[in-house]
Amino acid sequence: MDSFSQAQITAFRLNRHHLIQRAPLKSLTQVASDVCGVQAQLMSAAELALWARIENLTQEDVAHALWRERSLVKTWCMRGAAHLLAAADLPIYIGGLLHRGLRREREWIARYGISQAEMDTIVKTIVQELADEALTRKDLTKRVVAHVGTKAKRWVEHSWGGIVKQACLQGLVVFGPNQGQQITFVRRDKWLPQIKPLPVEKAEAMLLQHYLHGYGPASLADFASWAGITVGDATPIRERIDAEIAEVKIEDKVALMLQKDQKALQNAKITDNEQDSVRLLPSFDCYLLGHKDKSHIVDQAHYKRIYRKAGWLSPVLLVNGKAQGVWNYKKKGKHLHITIEPFNKISKNIKKQIEEETTRLARFYKTICELAFT
Repeated sequence: MDSFSQAQITAFRLNRHHLIQRAPLKSLTQVASDVCGVQAQLMSAAELALWARIENLTQEDVAHALWRERSLVKTWCMRGAAHLLAAADLPIYIGGLLHRGLRREREWIARYGISQAEMDTIVKTIVQELADEALTRKDLTKRVVAHVGTKAKRWVEHSWGGIVKQACLQGLVVFGPNQGQQITFVRRDKWLPQIKPLPVEKAEAMLLQHYLHGYGPASLADFASWAGITVGDATPIRERIDAEIAEVKIEDKVALMLQKDQKALQNAKITDNEQDSVRLLPSFDCYLLGHKDKSHIVDQAHYKRIYRKAGWLSPVLLVNGKAQGVWNYKKKGKHLHITIEPFNKISKNIKKQIEEETTRLARFYKTICELAFT
């Protein structure tokens, strides 16, 4: 069994996440695919996750890919959270999470007295009412309640997704373009008619393959935590692609990776010509959520500065794959006020690269940067 240092593993993952060298703008959809989607319950955070990985990206580029080109799609998937995915990958996430993710959502809602038959009726009505138009949550709720009754109201308008999330997890509905500040939903078969479903077992296998390609080497517990399933659920999926998997050692722990990625891991390195990898990652960045054990990302002393109560994550100053601080920003007119809070003293070289990153961020928001360190 091959053995690798944590530094080699980190370099490999950073490369896969385009956090050593940004990808060209034309690779926007490919980057979303490489990282298995970016979490998007905050659209600003999803935009910044892509900005951290793509050269010269603008907010308009993301909107164009989502709502005009439709090469990206927004839906609920891993861990029941909203994500931006490469549209071509949607069948992998629908089929790969269908049994287990949908079961979790149904069990949660059933605790409040809604039967599976009632859920199915509400989902069917949601799909019928969307027809050929995008509807806001409020308008969709009114239409469904008119057909099904007031019992449906809470679960269609629920801010965590409710039964609309179930429709998304079944691949029947996705997010549509906002109407002002209000989100909308559309029928998937109308919005993305070219997307065809995959058999569940094939989709599950592809989901694990995609995960290991972007986050490996990793344990089965890591995959389960990332996907929002149990290790028991993940075990038969791993067995299905056993011939493609290699076991490697990360210092004293055994982890899984794709056999075809072993050479890339052996050649991975972080620095090039003394240049460090410095990024300002947003809240909920996918790099911060890929593994159950976060010790490779942040020291225990600073863990709660990043992974906060109620599932909230702080934006992170990432240096060579390790959290070296947190940061925040505020926009006021044409000015972007950025505050960096390093955990420890940082070198002049790192500080210079932080300044370059904040300048990039100001360009992304078409503002003038004002930077402060605390």
